[in-house]
Amino acid sequence: MARMIFVNLPVTDLPRAMVFYEALGFTNNPQFTDETAACMVWSEAIHVMLLTHDKWRSFTDRPIPPSNQSEVMLCLSCESREEVGKLNDLAGQHGGTAHVQGPDDHGFMMSNTFADPDGHIWEAMWMDPAVASGEVVPSATEA
Repeated sequence: MARMIFVNLPVTDLPRAMVFYEALGFTNNPQFTDETAACMVWSEAIHVMLLTHDKWRSFTDRPIPPSNQSEVMLCLSCESREEVGKLNDLAGQHGGTAHVQGPDDHGFMMSNTFADPDGHIWEAMWMDPAVASGEVVPSATEA
């Protein structure tokens, strides 16, 4: 089996969260979706499990952080600068908060951060493919 990541997120309203993530381009995998959880697929390697609070509590006794606090920031790589902006715009249009921080533009790389309806922080990021591959080294003014 290929290595994959499943990001588990507690959500207050599962249908609302599913609509939000579908609007960003995630697709639902019905094989791992029921009334307590939904598997949302970003790529072959990246899946987000949206879990109702009751389902979340079946995995851990640790408290769910309030929506105005963060435990992690999840970063999604994008194919273009335009896609970074589009994800932020879609987040704001579908119940999330766009432009929580950013945009941050370093020339060879740019990012912009948004929150989903439950306050989970996501950073959309693009990097020049030549820099990402190591073919080009960014100048000190761009870093």
